[in-house]
Amino acid sequence: MSTFESEQWWVVALGRTLVWARLRGRRSGSAEVFDSDGSHLSYDSEDSARAALMDSDFVSFDGLDDEDAERLGIDLEDTEPPQAEDDDELRRFMVQPRAGAD
Repeated sequence: MSTFESEQWWVVALGRTLVWARLRGRRSGSAEVFDSDGSHLSYDSEDSARAALMDSDFVSFDGLDDEDAERLGIDLEDTEPPQAEDDDELRRFMVQPRAGAD
C-alpha cells in the first residue's frame, strides 16, 4: 500500500527548457517533492512544499489555463508530465526541451 495519497506535477520554463517537479502528499500530512536532480525533498506539509515550489517559480501543471500556458511558452495539448517505471528512470525526463523548441 502506498504511503502517498495525492500527487501533483509542477513545472517551470527556463528559456527553452521545461523543468518538472512531482509533489506527493503523504497520509501523515507531510509531503515529498521529487526534483529534477533526482532528490526526494521532505516537507512537514503539502502547503510548505507548494510554497517552496512557488518560491522557485514553479506553477502547478494541473492548474494551468491557456493564458498560463502561453506565458510558459507551452501548448497544453502537446505537454504532459514525464512518466517512467520508477524514479531512477523518471529522473532522466525531469528536464525537457519545450515542445516546438528548436
